[in-house]
Amino acid sequence: MTLTIVVRSHFVCKPGFWVSPKFIKIMTYKINHKLKRLKIWLVVGVAIALLSISLISLSTILTTATPVIAKATPEKKEVRGVWITNVSSSVLFAPWAINRALRQLSQLNFNTVYPVTWNRGNTFYPSDVAKKITGQPQDPTLATFRLGQDVLREIFKQSHRQGLRVIPWFEYGFMAPINSLLVKRHPHWVTTSLDKNRNFSEGFFELELKDLLPESDEQSLLIQLQQSLSIYNVWLNPIHPQVQKFILDLILEVVKKYDVDGIQIDDRFGMPVQFGYDPVTVHLYKEEHQGKMPPEDFTDPEWMQWRANQITAFIERLYKSIKAIKPNCIVSLSSNPYDFAYKLYLQDWQTWIERGLVDEFILQVYRDDLSSFVEELEQPTVKIAKKKIPFSIGILTGTLKTTMTIEKIQQQVKAVRDRHFAGVSFFYWETLWSYMTPDSPQERRVAFKKMFPTAVSRPRLGR
Repeated sequence: MTLTIVVRSHFVCKPGFWVSPKFIKIMTYKINHKLKRLKIWLVVGVAIALLSISLISLSTILTTATPVIAKATPEKKEVRGVWITNVSSSVLFAPWAINRALRQLSQLNFNTVYPVTWNRGNTFYPSDVAKKITGQPQDPTLATFRLGQDVLREIFKQSHRQGLRVIPWFEYGFMAPINSLLVKRHPHWVTTSLDKNRNFSEGFFELELKDLLPESDEQSLLIQLQQSLSIYNVWLNPIHPQVQKFILDLILEVVKKYDVDGIQIDDRFGMPVQFGYDPVTVHLYKEEHQGKMPPEDFTDPEWMQWRANQITAFIERLYKSIKAIKPNCIVSLSSNPYDFAYKLYLQDWQTWIERGLVDEFILQVYRDDLSSFVEELEQPTVKIAKKKIPFSIGILTGTLKTTMTIEKIQQQVKAVRDRHFAGVSFFYWETLWSYMTPDSPQERRVAFKKMFPTAVSRPRLGR
């Protein structure tokens, strides 16, 4: 700031009052000097004020940041899943139904859906692979109701928007209806029993299960076997190279085509123990056994292990192929208790886990009483496996024939949590809460909200 005073030789302030030029010069110097000092103090004052504000702001940030860091303790991770199927369910066939289902699941803090992708010889998405092999790109009923739309893509879009993980479920594995286009076009893909029967014959049910399974499991597993193995179904040979290529191509198509969080295979990725006497399997066995024919006793330990090893080799090929495309894609397996899976389906999932061919396991423990449910959770094979990968429990919420009260479901969830499993998945969407259930839909939704009060993420791969 500079003050300039213009001085003339004579300056009159008041009439009759004269000021000399020298006096004016002295006063001008003093005024300018004081103004300079004032300017300096103003600058210093502003600087001090700004520094004070900065220090106060920094202090506020530091003091308020500390509690946030202290509170940022991660919640327990848990799988909270549900299977979405086309059987005894209409949820996939109407746009509003699937969108409503996904929204409700998100609101009740579920975090994973397993939508059916392969069932009864049909895909539930537009598939170039299926069209080439069967002549139709997706399930005809779904295509009719949804006008050929890509329902699976819509599930991905809506689920990810709602914060749900999507793991497509290849439910039927190697099983297919005898009257399906797949079987009609490729009858040589079907494996057979020793008497060349392709169907699941009633004679097999006469086999004494006590020779294969613990006595306590006989009745419940026989019922499950009878329900899953129908004379209207046949089994694609999991050892046949063309069958392997078809199933592999289907799964990799989904991995490449969609923003998958994972894929899931299940208990039908095996072979019923009475099968394997088809020409392809017999030829491969003879090649490795100096021309010797397979034993006529399909429960022969070496014959069982050889077939199981062929299936394991395919699973290894499948796992590596998926990881080559998407390394972070979860390879999930949902299967039965080990004795049942291996001795009746030649599915050696214990070896799959030991060899690192599965990232996530869901054990199907579909029991309506708590004691038999807990008994399966305490099996030695289960305790070993749950130490190696995220190991969850599949819980039955009901079927058209079997109802489950919400109290039983709560008890089973508690039993799973008490034993520190990775989480739970429920079979299936339609019986979580609906008018098919013994409790009202509202009552069941309230109960699930209490079981899952807050949102949590899934366990990471390898825990």
